[in-house]
Amino acid sequence: MALIRSTPGDLVFLIDRRHLVYAASGTSALITPTCGKPGERLLGRGIQVPWVLVSSHRMLRAALCAVFLLGALPSLAKESRGHVSVVLLGATGDLAKKYLWEGLFHLYLDQVSSGHSFTFHGAALTAHEPGQGLMFEVLKKLACPSDVSPDRCAVVKDQFLKLSRYHQLKTSENYTALNREIETLLQQEGLEEAGRIFYFSVPPFAYAEIARHINGSCRPRPGAWLRVVLEKPFGHDLKSAQQLAIELRTFFREEEMYRVDHYLGKQAVAHILPFRDQNRRFLDPIWNRHHVERVEIVLKETLDAKGRTSFYEQYGVIRDVLQNHLTEVLMYLAMELPANISSTEDVLRRKLQTFKALQGPESTSAVLGQYQAYASQVREELQKAQDYVSTTPTFAGVLIQLDSLRWEGVPFLLTSGKALDERVGYIRVLFKNRAYCTQRESLREAGQSQCGAKQIIFYIGHGELSCPAVLISRNLFKPIMPEDSWKEVADRPQLHLFGLPLSDYYVYSPVKEREAYSVLISSIFHGRKDSFITTENLLASWEFWTPLLDSLTQQVPRLYPGGLENQHLLDFEMVGRELSFTLEEPVELLHIDGQKPGDYRTIQAKFRQSPLVSAWPEELIARVASDIETAAAEAVARCGEFHLALSGGSSPIVMFRRLVTHHYGFPWRHTHLWLVDERCVPLADPESNFRSLHDHLLQHVRVPYLNIHPMPVHLNRRLCVEEDRGPELYAKEIAALVNNASLDFVLLGLGSDGHTASLFPRSSSGLEGAQTVVLTESPVKPHQRMSLSLPLINKARQVAVLVMGKGKHEITTQMSRVGQEPKKWPISGVNPSSGQLVWYMDYDALLG
Repeated sequence: MALIRSTPGDLVFLIDRRHLVYAASGTSALITPTCGKPGERLLGRGIQVPWVLVSSHRMLRAALCAVFLLGALPSLAKESRGHVSVVLLGATGDLAKKYLWEGLFHLYLDQVSSGHSFTFHGAALTAHEPGQGLMFEVLKKLACPSDVSPDRCAVVKDQFLKLSRYHQLKTSENYTALNREIETLLQQEGLEEAGRIFYFSVPPFAYAEIARHINGSCRPRPGAWLRVVLEKPFGHDLKSAQQLAIELRTFFREEEMYRVDHYLGKQAVAHILPFRDQNRRFLDPIWNRHHVERVEIVLKETLDAKGRTSFYEQYGVIRDVLQNHLTEVLMYLAMELPANISSTEDVLRRKLQTFKALQGPESTSAVLGQYQAYASQVREELQKAQDYVSTTPTFAGVLIQLDSLRWEGVPFLLTSGKALDERVGYIRVLFKNRAYCTQRESLREAGQSQCGAKQIIFYIGHGELSCPAVLISRNLFKPIMPEDSWKEVADRPQLHLFGLPLSDYYVYSPVKEREAYSVLISSIFHGRKDSFITTENLLASWEFWTPLLDSLTQQVPRLYPGGLENQHLLDFEMVGRELSFTLEEPVELLHIDGQKPGDYRTIQAKFRQSPLVSAWPEELIARVASDIETAAAEAVARCGEFHLALSGGSSPIVMFRRLVTHHYGFPWRHTHLWLVDERCVPLADPESNFRSLHDHLLQHVRVPYLNIHPMPVHLNRRLCVEEDRGPELYAKEIAALVNNASLDFVLLGLGSDGHTASLFPRSSSGLEGAQTVVLTESPVKPHQRMSLSLPLINKARQVAVLVMGKGKHEITTQMSRVGQEPKKWPISGVNPSSGQLVWYMDYDALLG
């Protein structure tokens, strides 16, 4: 044991091997000198003194002695590996207080004897004195991991505080001053610069300005590295993400940017790829559509959005959680494993391939909810009017499928929400069970019976287990797990998970639990980019999610009370590619025009002197599909066949899926399918109405090939050329097959300019006259269209106009006030001569 004194009046340390404690100030030094100048040898033992930089030379000596004593005795200290400056922007914000300062402290704790020296610069817009006070209040509360001795923790923490200081970074001069301070300290202490880390714990709107200042006056010396750490959100949609990426690329290279998704630092998530790699021989035969029933990726929270409604009103739960955290987990599960999972480039390439395989979800692939208190919290925090209504979802379930040989038909369910019954995160891979067990259940060997559930669970944390874990059903296989980082957990007989006792699983938990930000900050320091989001990765994710988000803007979320009172209100089920809540929504409706809530569905019985059906979207689609099946049954009974003409657009797609999944008695074998209109593109083009009909209906029902009648827009290897006489050919086909050219059922939509089919305001053809099929011009691309004419539409036995979404409220209101002016409002010319017109509108379109 030795007693070491730094300088008169400074700290005195008591050393016993690698442990160090304080002794009283002023104690006589048993060994002197305690600390020398840079490059001096200590005690003639040839031990190089490592330097740690602080703001004053006196504090520096104390810090150096502590670091030296912790890291250098009794063995030789490592040669200096350079100085690292860490700048935390937003140093007094919530994220910094909760996680980032602790992560930086743990980094220092791990690296104190590595040969690197450090300084930590907290920065914010707050003036120096109050900002410094706020920051050091946080630093004083820092704690060490449980495996660090109290003595060592106290010393390292004291040094960390001495190496930390606060800066106000508000102007270009502030950044210049920060750079000057770093450069001066490097020069005075004779240190080589290893690199600089700038951690952006600030809103994204501030990124560009900060990036400009760093690039202009705070880059490190040539030969040293720069690492810029960025926190989500990385944009609001694809366009904003692209814009942000362009701005950042102006100042930083791709290899300098580390976009943080802290979920990738969660130990259970971080182990997905290693688990798949180490257990290839077990998983290769079963990690596919033939064996996997479904995959659930879930993050539930008990907290609500109170205090964060400003953020939540802009983003909602899908942007906040699903687009990033849960999507990254999905990539880890679904991607093809590269030969070397340690290769960041190979992993990224496989992830991008998986993004391309994702099938774009429709609005019917999602269910949305909002806890009841949210709207009042928004009104209070954002000072909104009392009649303000928010449609921001605080709960979402989304069904995702992949177009790949491995995963075709396997549902991936992504679910997250606030104000739920428990706080828990998990990934559950549920396998199909084809076994039949003759022996009764009570006699089956626990955990070994092939009739028991088979699943692999990556338990992210909290919940009943309360810690990260990997669980594998015993009737699957005993996994290979790295013993240095994961340990098998003893059985807890009282605990059940996903319907099974814990004894039915092999259960593993980390040998040492680490907070996600500590893991990621360590990776940043070491320059490992495999747990961060690249620009390509980010834009691929937004490209997938943006269309769904756009399609959900008008969808009203289901209200739920929050917490345990939710009961089964948010339970949902899969029907084909659709999700729907299992219980009817107990809606308390608004008081409208003096009517009682119970009279809501009968607000109007007529619209433009024709019958009106109004309902919530799901109920409305069910009614349309039911009415079409009724018309089909009547037509087949009457004359043996049913002629149905369908429009393009998003609303019919929902109806197609309803027909596929709920109407198994539909007389498809006796049905002829016609198109109301078509874009002049090849039929296989994604823009084609026929392509949409094929993908969402024809693939799933048995309509005879000869009963399918696409519009002839592509003849003689060219599109909609008058000389090819496509409209005439289609008109002749209708005349030959349809009695009196009177279609049994025509489904139309309503455009925001009053158009229907592809008959647009002031169209030169199709609004009147003898032609039954015409070529028209659309004001939007693709401009050329083919369409049934109003005279042909008006010969139909039944015509339905389907109108959905708040975006249609304005045109609906206009249509309720105008007469029959088809040249100005083509929809107003729909008036069957001997048939019936019915309007189907959801409440958003009808009431706004």
